[in-house]
Amino acid sequence: MTTIITPRTHDLGGGFEVRRAVPSLQARSIGPFVFVDHMGPAIFEPGRGIDVRPHPHIGLATVTFLWAGAINHKDTLGSEQVILPGDVNWMTAGRGIAHSERTPADARGRGHAVHGMQTWVALPKADEETAPEFHHHSAAALPQLRRNGAFLRVIAGRAFGEESPVRVFADTFNVAVDLDADAELAIDDPYAERALYILEGDAQLDGADLPDKHLVVLDPGTRPVLRAKTPLKAMLLGGEPLDAPRHMWWNFVSSSKERIEQAKQDWLDGSFGQIPGEVEFIPLPER
Repeated sequence: MTTIITPRTHDLGGGFEVRRAVPSLQARSIGPFVFVDHMGPAIFEPGRGIDVRPHPHIGLATVTFLWAGAINHKDTLGSEQVILPGDVNWMTAGRGIAHSERTPADARGRGHAVHGMQTWVALPKADEETAPEFHHHSAAALPQLRRNGAFLRVIAGRAFGEESPVRVFADTFNVAVDLDADAELAIDDPYAERALYILEGDAQLDGADLPDKHLVVLDPGTRPVLRAKTPLKAMLLGGEPLDAPRHMWWNFVSSSKERIEQAKQDWLDGSFGQIPGEVEFIPLPER
C-alpha cells in the first residue's frame, strides 16, 4: 500500500519554510537518500535572502536543485559556485567538509523567489571516508526529455533511458519532473526503493488524488501513472538500498556512532578548515 508522508515544517523567518520529509517515522531512507528537504516556495524582499552559515558534514553527499532563485555555495576546498534553476550542486563530504549557502549579492539587492530541493545521499560504507569533493553541473549538461506535456531532467543516476553526468557512489534514481495540466507520466521501476515528492500543483497517482508538499513512497514492482490536474512540479528519488544502517546526528551521517563523536570534536576543534571569506559559523548543538 502506498505510504504518504507529511513533512515536518520549519519556518526560518521571513516566510521562508523548509519541509523535511526524510528521515521520518515512516521512512528513515529511500534508496541512498537519508534526508529530503523542500525549500520554499518563498519570495524575499530586497535586502533579504538565505544565510546558512558555515557548518560541517561527514559521510554523505549533498544534492541541491532549484526551480527558482540562486544560492551561492562556498566550502573549505575553496569552491565558490552560484547554483541557478536547473543546475546541480553535488558536494561529497566524505571524511569531512564545511560549507555555507547564501543568497548572492545581486539577487539579494532585488526581490527574488527561491524554490527547490536539497537532499542528502549516504555514501556506501567503503566510501564514507573518501576525500571531499565539489562538482557543479549546469542545466544544459543534464539529460532532458520532453514528451506529451512532460519535462524531465535526470539529476543523478539513471532514469527513463538516460544517465546523468553527476558522479554517484551507488545506483541512484533522481529526476526533476514538470508536467503541464492533464499530462501523464508512467514512473519507471528500475529500483526497489522509490518515492515521489510533490512540490507544487494538483496531482493524481493511478487516479487517486495526492496532496502537494508531501512525499509518496511508491510500492516496489509497480509502474504507477502520475497525472497533473494543474501544472505540476515534482521530484522522483530513490535507488539502491543502504548497505548498512546509518546513524544521523545534526549534519553528520555515518555507519559508526564513534565516527560521529569524532566529527563533533573535530568541529569544536576547528579541524574542518576555513571557508575563504567566511568568519561566521554554526556552533555545535548542545544536544
